[in-house]
This record gives sequence, structure tokens and C-alpha cells, in this order.
Amino acid sequence: MRIVFMGTPDFSVPVLDALVAAGHDIAAVYSQPPRPAGRGKKDRPSPVQARAEALGLQVRHPLNFRAEADRADFAALNADIAVVVAYGLILPQAILDAPRHGCLNIHASLLPRWRGAAPIHRAILTGDNETGVCIMQMEAGLDTGPVLLRQAIPIGAEETTGQLHDRLSTLGAVMIVQALDTFPTLIPAPQPETGVTYATKIDKAEARIDWSHPAVEIDRLIRGLSPFPGAWCDVAGERVKLLGSRLGQGSGRPGQSLGGFVIACGQGAVEVTLAQREGKRPMPAAEVLNGLTLPPVLG
Repeated sequence: MRIVFMGTPDFSVPVLDALVAAGHDIAAVYSQPPRPAGRGKKDRPSPVQARAEALGLQVRHPLNFRAEADRADFAALNADIAVVVAYGLILPQAILDAPRHGCLNIHASLLPRWRGAAPIHRAILTGDNETGVCIMQMEAGLDTGPVLLRQAIPIGAEETTGQLHDRLSTLGAVMIVQALDTFPTLIPAPQPETGVTYATKIDKAEARIDWSHPAVEIDRLIRGLSPFPGAWCDVAGERVKLLGSRLGQGSGRPGQSLGGFVIACGQGAVEVTLAQREGKRPMPAAEVLNGLTLPPVLG
């Protein structure tokens, strides 16, 4: 098929690679404009833009599609279909209608659960046992369109958002190729009206750990916010990010160190497996403790 690809972050890159490998004609790649990044705050292209340019593909990054010229340029590509994955813009109806077969979205949840911006984070934060990928025919509502393909996968007991992100990205790449190969035979299934939840964008204010909460909730918080923005606590005046964990043994005052990097919670305890001190790389908990003495109670 002649395809317009629309995506921005790392999650989208394996999908672009899969479409190219499958022999589809990529008419153009749309991605968010370069943004200031790094210590020098220089404009940095998105992961999708960088990969597309390496593949020799045409890249466009309009701020939005309000300008008639941007809409006309999109329509002039004469695409069979658009594939959209974590693009970062709500598409107006004129864009949704421009490709011959409309726009397909790769969404990292089992719709209608976790519509919206942060479905991977929210699945772990809430303690879901499984999630998955849906290939959805896009319409004007927020992730409300009918589903063409869906596949569920279990969430591991110690899995982080970063690890689950990579598995779902790979799965989405496989599924979109399958969807395009079998497109004429697929029957769109409307989403049920029950079970709708919304995955609101992660707020950095959520990242401070409150040790008075139950261990099961704190474990989910640590894994759900890893690697970004990273759940954190105060260790003797230093902000330390906790990026990996499992449920631990023991009990005590909330925030109390029970030996090693096992910390008492309101109920139960959490064992930290990966942490990051200020200005340093993430390290296994044992390495962190080589240079950091935990106080009796963490803040």
C-alpha cells in the first residue's frame, strides 16, 4: 500500500521499520517538530524523524493541521492509508478522511480500557494483569474507533513501563503488517460502551513516594514510572529515583530501612532492585548501596 506514516517517539520507530521491511510505499513521514533537548537545549529531531531521514524518507512536521496548505499537502500524497502511532496531535476530520482507506492507529491497550495519553503507565500503576495492542480505525473521538485487530499479553510481576513499552512496540509492528496484509478481510468491531477508562498524562507530582501507602501500591508506582519520570524519595537530603522493585519481606514504620534496600510501607515492604542517584546512571540496588548509606527512615 501507499502509506503516510505518523509517529514521534521511540515507540513508533519499530513500526516504521516493519512497514519499510514489508515493502510498503511510504509516501511521507509526519512527526512532531524538533524540540530543545539536552544540556545545550538545542533542537533535537524526534526518534521517528531521525530514523525516517536515515531511511531516506520525506519528513514533514507541521505544528498542527489548521492551515489549509498543510491539509492540502497531506491530501496530495494520494495515500491508500495512514498509519498513526503515538504521533502527538489530534487529527481533524479532513486528515482522517484524506487517505483512501482512512487512518489506522496502533494503540497500546485493550480498548476501551485505557484510552488516552499514558496507557502503558496506567496499566502498571493500576495493577492490571494484562494489556495489549489494538489496531483501530480512527474517528474523531479520543480512541473511540472500531477495532480491527487486538492481542493481549500478560504484564510481568516485576515489569516496568519501559520493559512493557518495548514489548508492546514490537507487537504493534507485527500486528500492523498483519492488518495491512489482510485489510480487505478485516471486520471492524465497535468498542463496547462498558469498561471505558482514560489514561491521563503522567504528572511529575505523582512521582514522590509516600511510604505510608501499601507496599503493593508503591511497587506499582516504582515500576509504573520507570524509566520516566521516575518515582523518587529523599535519602538523607538527596533525591534518589527508584526504578525497579518487587514486593519484599518484613514490616515496620513507613519508610524504615529493613536491611539492604528493603523499605517498610504502610502495609508490607518493597525491595528496590534498581535506583539512580542524582547525576549518576541507573544502577542495581547493591551497587547504589556501595556508596550510599540508607538512614533509618527514608523521606
